[in-house]
Amino acid sequence: MWTAKSGDDKEQRVLVVVTTIPLDSHHKGYKKALVEKLSRAAREHIADSKEAEAFMLVNRLRDWNVARP
Repeated sequence: MWTAKSGDDKEQRVLVVVTTIPLDSHHKGYKKALVEKLSRAAREHIADSKEAEAFMLVNRLRDWNVARP
């Protein structure tokens, strides 16, 4: 869980799902069905637990394609 804060200091709990599956539709290993299944599971968890108001899917940091000096 992560707590996001808006500019007016309102807080919102966000379920952050870290995954190894490619989330970018332009990636050669991207599988739409897997992303949809993971999203559906996150929505169901939120509905059942009421612990968060939203969710976000992210790849592990080491999988990010970022420029390194």
